Amino acid sequence: MSIQYNVFAIIAEQALLAPSDVTLTSTLEDLGIDSMGVVECIFSIEEAFDITIPFNANEPDKSDFDISNVASIISGIETLISDK
Repeated sequence: MSIQYNVFAIIAEQALLAPSDVTLTSTLEDLGIDSMGVVECIFSIEEAFDITIPFNANEPDKSDFDISNVASIISGIETLISDK
């Protein structure tokens, strides 16, 4: 399964939506995911891909990991996986 497919599934589950409702340009906020949901998504993604995401829930704007939209999240995951 592709990274994109897995990320869509994880985000959709958190947002209580179908994966088909998630697009690359969707923001987590657009999908109705609150700050607690963002943290849950990050944990699920870390677990699914066996990576550690440099994300500080207390200061999301200062994180090295871009969560501005789904495409950015996927890009960040690909970078973390290739750096392993």
